[in-house]
Amino acid sequence: MLYLLHYLHDSLSAFNVFRYITFRAVMAAMTAFLISLILGPLVIRKLKELKIGEKITKGDSLKLDALHQHKRDTPTMGGILILLSIVTSTLLWADIFNRQIMIVLFVTIWLGVTGFIDDYLKQIKKRSKGLNAVTKLTSQIILGLILGTLLLWHNQNSISMDIPFLKNISFDLDGFFIIFVILVIAGSSNAVNLTDGLDGLAIGIVVMVAISFSILCYVSGNIKFSEYLLIPYIRGSGELTVFCASMIGAGLGFLWYNCYPASIFMGDVGSLALGGALGTVALLIRKELLLLIVGGIFVLETLSVIMQIVSFRLFKKRIFRIAPLHHHFEDLKWPENKVIVRFWIVASLLALLTLVTLKIR
Repeated sequence: MLYLLHYLHDSLSAFNVFRYITFRAVMAAMTAFLISLILGPLVIRKLKELKIGEKITKGDSLKLDALHQHKRDTPTMGGILILLSIVTSTLLWADIFNRQIMIVLFVTIWLGVTGFIDDYLKQIKKRSKGLNAVTKLTSQIILGLILGTLLLWHNQNSISMDIPFLKNISFDLDGFFIIFVILVIAGSSNAVNLTDGLDGLAIGIVVMVAISFSILCYVSGNIKFSEYLLIPYIRGSGELTVFCASMIGAGLGFLWYNCYPASIFMGDVGSLALGGALGTVALLIRKELLLLIVGGIFVLETLSVIMQIVSFRLFKKRIFRIAPLHHHFEDLKWPENKVIVRFWIVASLLALLTLVTLKIR
């Protein structure tokens, strides 16, 4: 809402600064960070009072369960703090009448509610599995249908997919577009959810992806930069820079308490929403394939689970000691903080590679 202050620049020239996306993005990141940092202890204390804590009874591996016993009863559902920080900061600093902002907030809140119900059933109703897989997937499919229809209705030019490393070449999705949107939303939200298994692992990678996407959103929404870099110009997408900056700030603020050893976990309310938000941003700026690169760790984590399931069902053998992939390295006796930092290193390199694609075309 502070964006509207730029209309007062005729009365006071200082208000003109609210027009600039770069200024508002920095302020959004700082605002979201401070909200997370200040409210963090309050949220942690309240979750402890409500006895909403991690249950180490997954049974996937007795060794892993033993290794994670120190995490028992650590407050979870901390994603509420992340979403509060992102939404508040975005509403303060972004143009709330911008169509892309409305869409990405809608998706974030939808998946946040889905994740909240899942966590609520686990923590309050004591249903160990929470929402069953069919119900959760149904929610993602319905959201994908709504989002795909909205994008087609508003003629976002998103029916074609931009190809990284190649200039002026795109793949026409035609009638498969809505199905493609469903796959992106379900895939991205579930991928972050699967990666959220070690202290700070998922949120650290989310921050790196958000940094890359904030730059991609800015250049995609600037006609001069987009022409120079030979990428599709998406009118109004520059405002998504503010949203991505809010994710960065909220993520760093949450990481303050979620870093090893974690004082709070995000739960499904955070992981599903963050993954879906990143997938939506990729769709809005037509950088869906770059999501596979910048989110390479998320992709590997998801593939490790798929490969493990397929191998065990077909051949009764496991490819990895434990899936997802980060638990495999834990079982190889890697200390947890070493797994986390090394995954962060790979994620940062993938983020740099993603930005390099802007020049290699």
